[in-house]
Amino acid sequence: MAALPDLITVQQFRLMPEDGRAYELHHGEVVTVTRPKAKHYHLQRQFVRLLESRLAGFGQAGMEFPYRPVAEFDLRVADVAVVSHLRYDQIDPEDNLRGAPELVIEIKSPSNTDRQLRELASLGLANGCVEFWIVDADDATITVIHRDGSSLRMQVPQSVPLTAFGGETLPLAEIFG
Repeated sequence: MAALPDLITVQQFRLMPEDGRAYELHHGEVVTVTRPKAKHYHLQRQFVRLLESRLAGFGQAGMEFPYRPVAEFDLRVADVAVVSHLRYDQIDPEDNLRGAPELVIEIKSPSNTDRQLRELASLGLANGCVEFWIVDADDATITVIHRDGSSLRMQVPQSVPLTAFGGETLPLAEIFG
């Protein structure tokens, strides 16, 4: 039986030389990730614009948001995230958010498998997420997964409730319209 590779810590990961590719740290292993295409990037920006105004009282919305769901062996980047003001203000400027953002939004891309998305949702929900959204741009749907594991798949003309974050709703027509 082959030996398992050594686990890489976040500190060791940060010392790796830059080579022009994008990486994340998943369970102590360095993983190459793809850069978003224009359609994906446009959706990210759309979410940030729509959530900034609706959730300004709750927290900060951002895209390509780095976070450490498991402190020593994970460094992930959410397509879009919302973090409460309290937690955002406590982020060490020389580090990243510890735990997962309260809201993580992942936009499906061809490189994502359903299993990977379920694992990422599980990781986030076990480490600080209140909700985890999976956005399918091809179907114009959003699946909202709650901390208790329940989920709801929505499409136009429905609206995503933002009550968990002190907001009202986010109509899918504003995202995909």
